[in-house]
Amino acid sequence: MNFEGATPSDPIRERLVVIGNGMAGCRAVEEILARDPARFDVTIFGAEPRVNYNRIMLSPVLAGEKTFDEIVINTADWYDDNGITLVSGDKVVAIDRATQSVIAASGRIEPYDRLLIATGSDPFIIPVPGKDLEGVVTFRDLDDVDAMLAAADRGGSAVVIGGGLLGLEAAHGLSLRGMKVTVIHLMPTLMERQLDEAAAYLLRSELERRGQTILTGANTKEILGQDGKVAGVRLEDGTEIACDIVVMAVGIRPATGLARDAGLEVERGVMVDDHMVTSDPNVLAVGECVQHRGQCYGLVAPLWEMCRALADHATGAPTGYTGSVTSTKLKVSGIDLFSAGDFSGGEGCEDIVMRDAARGAYKRVIVKDDKVIGAVLYGDTADGNWYFDLMKKGEDVSPIREALIFGQAFASGGALTDPNAAVAALSDDAEICGCNGVSKGTVVATIQGGACSLDAVRSQCKASASCGSCTGLVESLLAVTLGSEVQSGPKHLCKCTSFTHDDVRRLIVEKDLRLIPQVMQELHWSTPDGCSSCRPALNYYLLCALPGEYIDDQKSRFVNERMHANIQKDGTYSVVPRMWGGLTNPRELRAIADVVEKYDAPMVKVTGGQRLDIFGIKKEDLPAVWADLNAAGMVSGHAYGKSLRTVKTCVGSDWCRFGTQDSTGLGVKIEQMTWGSWMPHKFKIAVSGCPRNCAEATIKDFGVVCVDSGYELHVGGNGGIKVRATDFLCKVATEEEAMDMCAAFTQLYREEAHYLERTAPWIERVGLQYVKDRLAEDGAVERYAARFRYSQQFMQDDPWARRAAGEEAKLHQHLAEVRPFPTSPKAQLENA
Repeated sequence: MNFEGATPSDPIRERLVVIGNGMAGCRAVEEILARDPARFDVTIFGAEPRVNYNRIMLSPVLAGEKTFDEIVINTADWYDDNGITLVSGDKVVAIDRATQSVIAASGRIEPYDRLLIATGSDPFIIPVPGKDLEGVVTFRDLDDVDAMLAAADRGGSAVVIGGGLLGLEAAHGLSLRGMKVTVIHLMPTLMERQLDEAAAYLLRSELERRGQTILTGANTKEILGQDGKVAGVRLEDGTEIACDIVVMAVGIRPATGLARDAGLEVERGVMVDDHMVTSDPNVLAVGECVQHRGQCYGLVAPLWEMCRALADHATGAPTGYTGSVTSTKLKVSGIDLFSAGDFSGGEGCEDIVMRDAARGAYKRVIVKDDKVIGAVLYGDTADGNWYFDLMKKGEDVSPIREALIFGQAFASGGALTDPNAAVAALSDDAEICGCNGVSKGTVVATIQGGACSLDAVRSQCKASASCGSCTGLVESLLAVTLGSEVQSGPKHLCKCTSFTHDDVRRLIVEKDLRLIPQVMQELHWSTPDGCSSCRPALNYYLLCALPGEYIDDQKSRFVNERMHANIQKDGTYSVVPRMWGGLTNPRELRAIADVVEKYDAPMVKVTGGQRLDIFGIKKEDLPAVWADLNAAGMVSGHAYGKSLRTVKTCVGSDWCRFGTQDSTGLGVKIEQMTWGSWMPHKFKIAVSGCPRNCAEATIKDFGVVCVDSGYELHVGGNGGIKVRATDFLCKVATEEEAMDMCAAFTQLYREEAHYLERTAPWIERVGLQYVKDRLAEDGAVERYAARFRYSQQFMQDDPWARRAAGEEAKLHQHLAEVRPFPTSPKAQLENA
């Protein structure tokens, strides 16, 4: 006999076969490995042809907020590192308890000593005519998401049957993907299992404001088809709704077929005891497929508690599972909703309610026998974990009854005004991350074990690694545990908010925010009016998101942009008129000379951007200077703005014997297309007529180098303190293509870069390949270019002309009335 690689001391491992490569099955294996990694030889069967992923994060994948790779829980390396055999894409079709083996669809037979059934649940399909038509999908796995994404790519409309958690998340994702969505719900209110009538009303109002059609008390009678495909839905009252896809999200049922066929005891779910043992002592079961003490759970938190009890039993230290108190959060960006426990009320129950109509906030706490038994929060969910902790522990709340509805900080008598202190006051077993079942004690232990940043905590214990709603709690625990030793992660927009630049930009669009105060209110700004960092950023983000709708807030601009000129160290200003592509003419030169003499300007200088800069203009003379230059046909050169500055050119083929194309003419066209556009930072363009590059196109934000066969396009350069040469983007054949790519690249930068981030650090942050990939998508250049040109309709409004044409008195009043945001003179100059 060959025992190669074995020694007499090697223990014989039990064979553990797991049916189900989902969240419950893999979490149970993780818990076992954490307790006794050498106990079992593990084989996992998965029906899907992929590794284990976070199923509850399918909603953000559908909505475009996450990719599949970002929701993977266990990569292929995890299986290899732990010696686990993964059999993916091969569904188990039978369990033979007599021989203690399982049979897969491929015919593979796998023996076991212990079997773990973690088959989850099956979506419920309502038995109506048309349910089998092409285009009827459920919402349970990645294949369902792919089907919905394919439908969204084709456009059209969708009907979602079911106004519960999954249905609303599916509707949200399809709506963000551009589909017209109608939600059909049988019950009178949305999410009736989690929300009371008042909170459901607020939720419905918000979803309708976002463009969804919500039909409650509506019963589906038939799904209509044409040529074997979905064409619409007919309701019981005769209403017909045309659609291209129908999403069934009306509920789930425990997947018990395998267990029932194997002769295990099954009622609604696979029957298990407190140790997750079925009627066969060698067969365990966990997750949505089980029934424990009469309960079947369809939420994720009970799964984690079951897995812990199962692992304790399987490794010889049984503790037992006694059931779960559940809480719910809706994964729809921009909607804050929390529900836990029993909110039905009734005899012996006391309702404590607070409404804030202006903020769209609603809080209801249900108390019975001086204990919290339920809570519904909408719009303000910051205290959800605290209420949930009180509920699970059954604590007596009579001493804080009067302050209970106002939250943890107020109920503490003001002792917890610091949000970090409020988190520190939670008990060690308080739930921090519901998505991954992580307690406060686990997070703190992870931090004390060396996780010094948010990313490190996410990777080691998974808290905040899924939907992200608990990120603030984890950051507070980092601050409480480590103090100043916390390592920085993604940069917050400023000290007034915990949101990053990307978060704010995304939420402005998703929540349809239209004013700076509205952004601060909806995103829970910690300061009443913001600061010198966030106000200009918010002003730009709104301006970019709502061209033609948002009114530029002058109070949120730096001094140079308010004055439409560059302030100098002596308090005077420099004025730079625009010269298209560096070209000028006698009329413009005479006008500049006249301004210099008339207003006694001490210096005129040719700039690096091929323009003339007039220095020493007094503040009170600015309107008159603008008027005189406007009269000669000149407009603001925006030398003061976070905007397009210049388009530098060489003389090109018209005059230079080396020139290959008309670089001057192309530069003028590009400048006429791009001037006036507000950007995250200053933006410079150049067009060189040949590879000798006299216009220095390869150190500009966007550079064009003309060659015999067309135009080489370069991006991400600058010539500042840290000189950066451009990266080659692509080569095009015509001027029109060069202009389209310029507009598209500029708009991609405008929409995705952080405020005060130039193209060079933006490209270094996201990667050149990311930029290329975004612009290489089908129709991407046309879409971005079209959005840029549309926004330019509202941007190319010369501020000099508006202020100078007979409005000198108004301008002086404007300059006197505009009060800048608080900032130091040094900061104003640094940000100019």
